[in-house]
Amino acid sequence: MFSSNNKKYSGPALASTALALFFLAAGFFITPSRAQKIKQLPPPPAPPRYKPKPTPTPLPTPEPEYEVIKVSSNLVIVPVSVTNTQGQPVLGLQQPDFHIEEDGRAQKVAQLGDPEQVPLDIALLIDVSSSVSERFGFEVQAAASFLKQVLRPIDHATLYAIDRAPRLEQARSSADIATARLMTIKGPAQATPTAFYDSVIEAARYLQNNTPEQNRRVIVVISDGEDNFSTGVRDSSLAAYLATQPDENDTSAAAKARRRSASEAALQQGHRKVQAEVQQEVQKANAVFYSINPSGAGLRLNVVSTRAQNAMQQLAVSTGGTAFVPEVVADLESVFGRIISELRAQYLIQYYSDNKNPGSAFRRIAITTPAQPQLRVRTREGYYPKAK
Repeated sequence: MFSSNNKKYSGPALASTALALFFLAAGFFITPSRAQKIKQLPPPPAPPRYKPKPTPTPLPTPEPEYEVIKVSSNLVIVPVSVTNTQGQPVLGLQQPDFHIEEDGRAQKVAQLGDPEQVPLDIALLIDVSSSVSERFGFEVQAAASFLKQVLRPIDHATLYAIDRAPRLEQARSSADIATARLMTIKGPAQATPTAFYDSVIEAARYLQNNTPEQNRRVIVVISDGEDNFSTGVRDSSLAAYLATQPDENDTSAAAKARRRSASEAALQQGHRKVQAEVQQEVQKANAVFYSINPSGAGLRLNVVSTRAQNAMQQLAVSTGGTAFVPEVVADLESVFGRIISELRAQYLIQYYSDNKNPGSAFRRIAITTPAQPQLRVRTREGYYPKAK
């Protein structure tokens, strides 16, 4: 029974064992063969290399297009002196107290500037010709005192001697340097000609070219104004001489009268021409002109002196200044004192001109105080606009 059962169960066991051995052997022999086949396969291809795309060069950012607007400054600054009927400066006026016109058109006052905040540039011209030799020492002393009193640390002075030709004695400098140099200027040792007009023209051009435009510019002249040697005067003298030539050989009284008349007319015409040139140059420099004639009442004794004083008077009026004729030399100090008071009490009227006319033609200015018509307003007659 036992063996029968043994047989019964041993058959399937043997079969299972034989089957297991078969698969084991198959695995043993197959594995190397597969490995061999894998070993003989070619290596896998290299993976593709991707080249990064080149970064495109960015195009330059176009500049934004702006509309070009041309702006030209049309600000006009006008120094104004206001005095009462006694000639004393009037203080305390406000912006609405002034009315201003340019070429007949009303302008709006933008602001009243404070003269104490605006630098001052003074060109002092002192006559060293023989016509003023007697009073020269006192004139120098009074002028030096004037500069010391009127000039502040922010101000400057330039010195000219009125001689046979304009002579720059001291370029733009401080009060101390200018006064020290002034005291060294010597009066005439002998009779000398006088180039008055040429000296004023050169001083005006110096201020225009060497001082800031926004500064107050002032020309102060100590002279009798007589000129016999400026370029324009020499030209008129030549014209006067030529005007007498047609009647040179005629000795009759009538011919002599004609020669005198022709000569005087030529001289007058020449002086008027050069005076107009001087006025134009001072106005272009936006300078205020003051003159002090130490000749006193004696200047009315001859035609030449009268003509010279009238020319200085016209120049002062056209620029807003004053022409002084002190009775005696001792009055020079009080005259300088009046100029100092005026400069310190000036109103600086500022406005934007609405004048659209092109070019650089002279533009006339008129300033009044409508609410107080009794006040005297002095300012320059106009100005030459700057080239655009």
